[in-house]
Amino acid sequence: MIIAVKYADGTTDRVQTMLLDRLIRSGAITRFRRTSGWVVIGQDPIRRQGQKTDVARERRFDLATGFFR
Repeated sequence: MIIAVKYADGTTDRVQTMLLDRLIRSGAITRFRRTSGWVVIGQDPIRRQGQKTDVARERRFDLATGFFR
């Protein structure tokens, strides 16, 4: 997947999502674009490396209620 980024020098580019964490950690970019708009590094909340997302959360079936929890 490709994502738009803005570098510290003001230039914009499109990069592979697998490079995003590295660019954030290195301080090379100041913002990146989500579907909801631009995310400002250091100001807006971003997922930390190794943090689970809702999609990755383990789901267990509860036999008593018959639902996943």
